[in-house]
Amino acid sequence: MLRTRRSVRRAAAIAAGTLTAALVPALIPAPAHAWAPADTATITPGVQMYTQGAQCTANFVFADSSSNVYVGYAAHCAGLGEATDTNGCAAESLPLGTPVTFNEGGSLLGEGTVLGKGKLAYSSWLTMKKQGTKDANTCAYNDFALVKVDAADKGKVNPSVPIWGGPTGVDTDGTAAGDKVYSYGNSSVRADLDLLSPKIGLSLGDSVNGTRWSHPLYNLTPGIPGDSGSGFLNADGQAVGTLSTLGLLPLPASNNIGDMDLELKFAQASSGISGLRLVKGTEPFSPIL
Repeated sequence: MLRTRRSVRRAAAIAAGTLTAALVPALIPAPAHAWAPADTATITPGVQMYTQGAQCTANFVFADSSSNVYVGYAAHCAGLGEATDTNGCAAESLPLGTPVTFNEGGSLLGEGTVLGKGKLAYSSWLTMKKQGTKDANTCAYNDFALVKVDAADKGKVNPSVPIWGGPTGVDTDGTAAGDKVYSYGNSSVRADLDLLSPKIGLSLGDSVNGTRWSHPLYNLTPGIPGDSGSGFLNADGQAVGTLSTLGLLPLPASNNIGDMDLELKFAQASSGISGLRLVKGTEPFSPIL
């Protein structure tokens, strides 16, 4: 399988020249007054995120007990290795504090317009390497990072997923074969073809010995480089996973998503971010397509 990030950097260059249970709740209601209106917010799930030239897609919004706001994406989006690097316990990564921007209009020709800024505040890859994590499933599928939104840009944030609404919470029991999933990818490879951003897919179940760490699935339009990190919702609008890899064999053109519940619990136990929790969307979940 391949990570879905590094090829975007290369394409742009060519065109331009053991799990601990969490001690805090996983959810927090999203009072309408705390967030920018969904129809005018510019930093939301699905926004493009750039890290030293590499583009990924935001999954969900998170908060902590000090009212800081974070946007999630894949840990490999800040990785320094190749697209084939899938062992997060061994791969190299940019350090915490690395600047990240939230953008719109990014394409193979450029990064578009900067909407806001933040800094890398948590990386599962850095954390697992520091802790000496050995569990193969955790190392392979715990691919989650958080970018702390700059204070000056917090007023631009809304936690609702474009088109679909939600999330309504965090899924805690994985997926079964045939379950519908919903996502919003924002790869710069597509330029401004927004019609291809909303995605509907079918889960192929839980792939890793029933541990829920990874859920292979097929989308009507597959996630491609640049969609990395984007969030997936189940049929109830709950956050079920984050896009990590593009499958080649034995399931060509499939995608693999890391389990949001397990990734978040690992972060809650290991990040040092007090009260870390996913923020529910202000807009109701509506699978209209």
